Amino acid sequence: MPNQADLKQRIKVMIVDNLMLQMSANDIADDARLFGPEGLGLDSVDALQLVVALDKNFGLKIADTSEARRILQSVDSIAVALQDFESTR
Repeated sequence: MPNQADLKQRIKVMIVDNLMLQMSANDIADDARLFGPEGLGLDSVDALQLVVALDKNFGLKIADTSEARRILQSVDSIAVALQDFESTR
């Protein structure tokens, strides 16, 4: 598992690449909300794409909507979920 900073950078690059955002990975703060007007403004289609990307890139399977809401809050929350996932493998 990469260190925390490297992991968060990989997550940001994955978000930008998979969602074709018009920003760089460095423009995303670790604690920035991913959804809603106060954050990056992602929507439910973006959430589905992120769930697929997390499975493809990291092997993390997100089982349901409530789990997705918890995990996909921010880069920080995704990193925590990935570290928890790695520790159980």
